[in-house]
Amino acid sequence: MSAFLDWDAAVLVAALREGRLTAEAVMAATLDRITARNEAVNAIVDVRDPSALIAEARAADAVPYDARGALHGLPMAIKALAHVKGTRNTEGSPLYADRISEGDSVFVAQLRAAGAIFIGKTNVPEFGLGSHSYNPVHGVTVNPYDSRRTAGGSSGGAGAALALGMVALADGSDMMGSLRNPAGWNNVYGFRPSWGVVPREPGAESFWQQLSTIGPMARSPRDCALLLSVMAQDHPAVPFNMPEQDWDIGDQGDMSGARIGWLKDWGGAMPMEAGIVTLCEAGLAEMAALGAEVSELPAPFDAEEMFESWSVLRAFALAGELAPLYLDTRKRDRLKPAAQWEIQRGLDLSALALHRATKTRSAWFARAAALFEEYDVLALPVAQVFPFHADWDWPREIAGVAMDSYHRWMQVMVPASLLGLPAISLPVGFDPRGLPMGIQLIGAKGQDRRVLEIAQAYHVATQWPQRRPPVASDG
Repeated sequence: MSAFLDWDAAVLVAALREGRLTAEAVMAATLDRITARNEAVNAIVDVRDPSALIAEARAADAVPYDARGALHGLPMAIKALAHVKGTRNTEGSPLYADRISEGDSVFVAQLRAAGAIFIGKTNVPEFGLGSHSYNPVHGVTVNPYDSRRTAGGSSGGAGAALALGMVALADGSDMMGSLRNPAGWNNVYGFRPSWGVVPREPGAESFWQQLSTIGPMARSPRDCALLLSVMAQDHPAVPFNMPEQDWDIGDQGDMSGARIGWLKDWGGAMPMEAGIVTLCEAGLAEMAALGAEVSELPAPFDAEEMFESWSVLRAFALAGELAPLYLDTRKRDRLKPAAQWEIQRGLDLSALALHRATKTRSAWFARAAALFEEYDVLALPVAQVFPFHADWDWPREIAGVAMDSYHRWMQVMVPASLLGLPAISLPVGFDPRGLPMGIQLIGAKGQDRRVLEIAQAYHVATQWPQRRPPVASDG
């Protein structure tokens, strides 16, 4: 009876807008599915009162057809770092356990105006720090393909909810890899758009901090494009908006003439757990069979210089946002150790250290620009390890190489994040244990549509998200 919840979001929304499905029926089925499946993974938190949600769905059904928005009647759960008016926004921190949002975040207001109905939040690590979604307020989100493992993060709740069909679209945010990592580990798609495509919050620091961005997650690239068409709206109070793009990439996508540069393990500088490169190369072989030209490339830039630049700029940005909590001695001890470490590093930075970091960033941007004259996209694994045990905080070593920070094991995300490039995580299958993995395709800044077109052609041929988790057979 609820098979429509497994449809592509574009198909589901079309049925809602045209009246072939009612918002009330979709909401009732969604709530039933959450009841049946969410307990196994803890992906959706702070679920709103069902009677209020049904009432909102009935109100949506009364909207005239010609006034229905792009997301009419679609149930959505918003990442627990964003504001939804009248609901709790904890950011996974006990310091905000009782905070009620007084208004919507900008992109949430856009989704609401397009007709989405907000059912709750998706779980995150505290303040979104670390690619493992656990926190002292909501607990841990586990992987729907293996409940002993992590769903990743920081958009881990979103990834698991998509994999289990509890939502058809999800928002994510990505500073280091926070929507690409959980997409890869939950067998779905996550798209980090070019920085500036989705505007930051008005008033937030936006001139220096050009690392983190909101982006879409879905079970197909076409659905990512659908959500992005709502999110990607110019905002006059926010600097560095990107020019508008046409997000209608079509059902089939376009792999024709695609030139892909395969960066593998960055010349050995980024250790990989056994089996990851093999799965990624199988995914690349699928792309080659569809007409892409795949070339293996040597490391194009010094990985350590890049990571140092990234680490400095990240610490600078996080200190700017979180220092007030850290400097309040009554609150400091309630921050997770990773947050305290990042903030103190940021407070200790010198102007010269920031200059060196931005100079490295500029040099890598110039080198990448030269690469994009020869290649449409660059390819890298989406993670350096498979989903690790849920009771870990982070992996301490990969392939015998010690990790020297809580985020070093995600170094493979830095090349795109440091430059604000569009990058999508595509599923490439499973290891012998049944654990999912993904590959990321990275495009030149502003080439978001081309990245999505290539990804959609791959999706049509492979259909990896159709391989449902075992728990998805219930409800």
